[in-house]
Amino acid sequence: TAVSIGLLFATGIFQLLRRNVIRSAIGLMILANAVNLFLLTTGAYEGVDPAYTTEAGVRSDALPQALILTAIVISMGGTAFVLSMLYIISARYKTADMDEVDNLKH
Repeated sequence: TAVSIGLLFATGIFQLLRRNVIRSAIGLMILANAVNLFLLTTGAYEGVDPAYTTEAGVRSDALPQALILTAIVISMGGTAFVLSMLYIISARYKTADMDEVDNLKH
């Protein structure tokens, strides 16, 4: 799982550094999913029951699950903001390439 999370982080960062705004937005979503998977693996213990179960015994920590829920909400808000800015830029300049966008101080 560590390799897959690392590949997701690398892919997300690579897409964020592209000049195309659409690919940057996709990179932001990939990076948010990589963070969620990382938080999920921090709370997974081998041989331990899930946090919300009716069985008696040692239970896993519920904090990573709460952090993932919070990260999902925050990433959705960030993605909505980026997509709204992408819509405004593409409507005003008729392009998604940052090299062709000029005069952003209108």
